[in-house]
Amino acid sequence: MQRKYVKQISQIQILNQLSSQEESTDDFEFNEIPANVFAQDLQKLMLRLRGENISKNGRFVQYAKLHESELYKDYKKKAMALNFINLSGLSENQKKAFFINIYNALTIHGLTECDKLPSSPLDLNQFWKVTSYCIGRETYSLDDIEHGILRCNRPHPVAVERPFGESDSRLKYVCKEFDPRIHFALNCGAFSCPPINVYNENNLEDALTLATKSFCELEVKVIGKDLVLSQLFQWYRSDFGSTEVEAIRWILAYLSEESASPIKDLLFCLERIGGISIRYQPYNWNLNNLDVTDMD
Repeated sequence: MQRKYVKQISQIQILNQLSSQEESTDDFEFNEIPANVFAQDLQKLMLRLRGENISKNGRFVQYAKLHESELYKDYKKKAMALNFINLSGLSENQKKAFFINIYNALTIHGLTECDKLPSSPLDLNQFWKVTSYCIGRETYSLDDIEHGILRCNRPHPVAVERPFGESDSRLKYVCKEFDPRIHFALNCGAFSCPPINVYNENNLEDALTLATKSFCELEVKVIGKDLVLSQLFQWYRSDFGSTEVEAIRWILAYLSEESASPIKDLLFCLERIGGISIRYQPYNWNLNNLDVTDMD
């Protein structure tokens, strides 16, 4: 997601920070758990979290209810175990699914820990730059996960520098091939974000394709002679193609024939005549809080 970029950041907030006493205690016996096994356990816990505290469409979270639940206590204990896992045991698909799940879980964790829920995650000072987990003794913020790991160490859209420098030890975990579909799996806590789902290595390909198709069907349309897109496609245009034509062709692959037909006509005009009107729908940054008992 694109937000105002500020290079100078406030203090990193590590939500699973161990105290010196906890680091030396036997209460945390996670050292021998393989990363793929931990990932499976995390997925099961997130499925429970989704079923009990997230709306059926995956877009809204009952933060207050979650904060008081036993499930949240279980999740926070599981998050502490992230300190000890070894990511080198994950395959590429396992790693991608793991970091998508961790991003969404960290977002929920960070917002649930707020003393007072904000009207928008934008109201929280540099939320995506400071909200972090310690994973395998390395610190990963939300921005580190999105831009460093999942976007293959590409700069934030309004930054120049890559998230990880040449000597950064986290470089070895960067995804080997960039997959633009990850944009439709990450939820940053706002109304306009894609739904929260739970991913694993077996469902990853189909689930990412479905998430992309669902988002495009909702957020891509022709109104009059204008092509109207989510602002996400404006912020990350280069992730979908080096030109407008390439980006539109990328989107077309994930639309139904009915939805794609009028866009193909506009694309024909763009290629032959040399220009069409593209409008970007403003992103709704209101917090995706569901403060009701009806989870429908």
